[in-house]
Amino acid sequence: MQAQLRYHRIPETLSLFAFSMLHFGCGAEGDRSQVIQRDEQPGAAVTREEFGELTDGTSVDVFTLTNMDGMVVRAITYGGIITSLRVPDRDGQIDDVVLGFDDLAGYLSEHPYFGAIIGRYGNRIAGGRFTLDGQEYTLATNNDPNHLHGGITGFDKVVWQAESFERDDSVGVVFTYSSAAGEEGYPGKLDVRVTYTLTENANELVFDYYAVTDAPTPVNLTQHSYFNLAGDGSGNVVGHELTINADHYTPVDSTLIPSGEIAPVVGTPFDFRTATAIGARIDQEDEQLRHGSGYDHNFVLNRSDGPLTHAVLVYEPQTGRTMDVYTAEPGIQFYAGNFLDGSITGKAGNVYGHRSGFCLETQHFPDSPNKPEFPSTILRPGEEYRTRTIYVFGVRP
Repeated sequence: MQAQLRYHRIPETLSLFAFSMLHFGCGAEGDRSQVIQRDEQPGAAVTREEFGELTDGTSVDVFTLTNMDGMVVRAITYGGIITSLRVPDRDGQIDDVVLGFDDLAGYLSEHPYFGAIIGRYGNRIAGGRFTLDGQEYTLATNNDPNHLHGGITGFDKVVWQAESFERDDSVGVVFTYSSAAGEEGYPGKLDVRVTYTLTENANELVFDYYAVTDAPTPVNLTQHSYFNLAGDGSGNVVGHELTINADHYTPVDSTLIPSGEIAPVVGTPFDFRTATAIGARIDQEDEQLRHGSGYDHNFVLNRSDGPLTHAVLVYEPQTGRTMDVYTAEPGIQFYAGNFLDGSITGKAGNVYGHRSGFCLETQHFPDSPNKPEFPSTILRPGEEYRTRTIYVFGVRP
């Protein structure tokens, strides 16, 4: 690991969500048993209110999580979407650092998965087809010619059940959804639980994913927020400095399906092992960059000995904001907002132009059901799908 990735350290008070709840403790299941009263510590809280209604009258609620440092996370029951994430800069100025909309109508219109939970399968499956235990399954090709992010009505477009919690070190919300057998063409009933936890004073946003099934099925859940650490509506992100703890990545064809190769990043525009501006090489003449119109690729993370790997560090020089990503996943999709084109108007009238936000989707690899050489994404009855990702927000002087 290069020096730049050593910037964030686990605080001496343990933090990093109590060192990942000592290897995925009760937080991984979204334990709701302990509710803590916070009268003696004003500022750390969670509230729930109505956000809007679907056309059929279904109510959509918004949860607001606030910690002692003034960090605020807002998430709605439609798609588990994070609509706002406010963090301080080096001068204490608090800004929203995710793209999105002011109201539910924006999220019900066509948009590129702003802030949503993605499932059953994050990323692409080639041709919308896979074979499992000798049976072929056909999925929607909603990203012609491939299947993308769970299909036409993926987890990003359903209303989740939700319940908030307050603990002595954190606040959060637990989203649950039961995906019926055959939904979007996937086999088996899948019961899913996704927990968002905001730690009390370390500016950590923790994502815990849990699922069980009654029949073998592919599962690859992730979170799809678009970030701009300079603040929503502040322009493009090409000046953000990015460090990715990956010696290899998975090259893709012209439809963004991996070839199966695990290729070294050295000597390529995909070498982010030391801090490099997103825009430094994004327009170089390179076949892989042409395929993605820039960066839209899966990086194979260098694994650590602990439960989580320090995958990414992002630094925004103008505000001093930093974002560290820790994950139990083997890969991360770095997408540089190449297909944002100014056609979407978001919060406060902000127009989302080319590369005005980036995504860091922790994941198993794209098209794994068709690539036996990749880490398996198949969940079987009697097994539990558990994975954790943590975003840590900080500042540099």
